[in-house]
Amino acid sequence: MLKVYSSDICVDCRNFKAIQKNRGFEVEYVDITENTMNLREFLGIRDCAYIFDEVKQRGGIGIPLFVMDDKMTFDINEALSWIDQKRVEDAEIVEKIMACSIDGCK
Repeated sequence: MLKVYSSDICVDCRNFKAIQKNRGFEVEYVDITENTMNLREFLGIRDCAYIFDEVKQRGGIGIPLFVMDDKMTFDINEALSWIDQKRVEDAEIVEKIMACSIDGCK
């Protein structure tokens, strides 16, 4: 199952949740701002995974983070392809405010 590290205070995370709810597929959410256990789990990954190097250099957080099996990405379309979902269409993005991007911070 696709695991998503996210937070409700992140616009990209909220947009992904809206897409997931609208399409009706299942994912496992880990809200990193819900409790310290979730934050520690996320930081354990963030502190060791090379894909965070650039994010950390820019002072970013690195959410939403999509994890499945041994794969990790910030790219929503890549993550959706892992679960046989189509690419995101512009009409599916409910909050069109400035953020990193729906594809995650790169």
